[in-house]
Amino acid sequence: MQTTGKVRLPEGKRVAVNIGVDFDAHSVWMGMYGQYSPAYMARGEFGAEVASPRLLKLLDKYNIKTSWCIPGHTVDTFPEISQSVVDHGHEIVHHGYAHENVTPLSYEEEEKIMKMGLESLSRIGVKPRGYRSPAWNYSPNTLDILEKYGFEYDSSLMGNDHHPYRPRRVEVNEDKASVYGEDSTLLEIPVSWLLDDFPTQEFVPAAQEGLKSVSGLYERWKEIFDFACDQEAGACFILTVHPQTIGRGHMLPMLEKLIQYMEYRGAWFATLGEIHDNFEEEAKKDNS
Repeated sequence: MQTTGKVRLPEGKRVAVNIGVDFDAHSVWMGMYGQYSPAYMARGEFGAEVASPRLLKLLDKYNIKTSWCIPGHTVDTFPEISQSVVDHGHEIVHHGYAHENVTPLSYEEEEKIMKMGLESLSRIGVKPRGYRSPAWNYSPNTLDILEKYGFEYDSSLMGNDHHPYRPRRVEVNEDKASVYGEDSTLLEIPVSWLLDDFPTQEFVPAAQEGLKSVSGLYERWKEIFDFACDQEAGACFILTVHPQTIGRGHMLPMLEKLIQYMEYRGAWFATLGEIHDNFEEEAKKDNS
């Protein structure tokens, strides 16, 4: 049975809200889509040099601290902007090196990427407590590597929707049945494609349609937040945005509108690290 629990909230608050900013810049086009042309690189450049300052300004306006999940490649390509995120007081989360798909990699190859990301983040003075896998992909080795390098939490999996939990190792046996192993020492702070701006808003030829209604996206996010908010206090709402997507002129006002609505309904805006630190694990039932 999944080991889960609730988030301890400040008085008067109803739900813990994290705005996770996946600052992929060029790397999402290179690592996820294999696109290296200047046309795709320009979209990443927009995210770094135009959209990120806009987003930082909006977050400052509401005094919200967020979690920026930054690949090492972004730090190495845009060091000043990456440093600016740190200087604004936001949490930094490990997000691979160049948005790699780790699922086909060996243990040694995946560990090399982990080290490269850590080295890049160290250049802006960061030793991350948390990890978010590129494209939310995992290999059979990912949990072992995260534990080896002392990570406290992960935010990549979807085994729950509004409650952190302890992820378990899972293997497919020779009969193709899934077999769960022991709990990890990490805390999983779950994500969802339904709470991600990229799939419905970015145009990627031959990959996804994109360019959907912004008002429709707002209504979906609002409805999911309302569900979390109406549960017994202690749920969380984990939103994922990308500067090159959310930082567009028609998208940023929608995010501000959502922030205002969530604030009105009792959101506690927190970093992933703060959610980890305020997690209260439910006692396991004794079935003996």
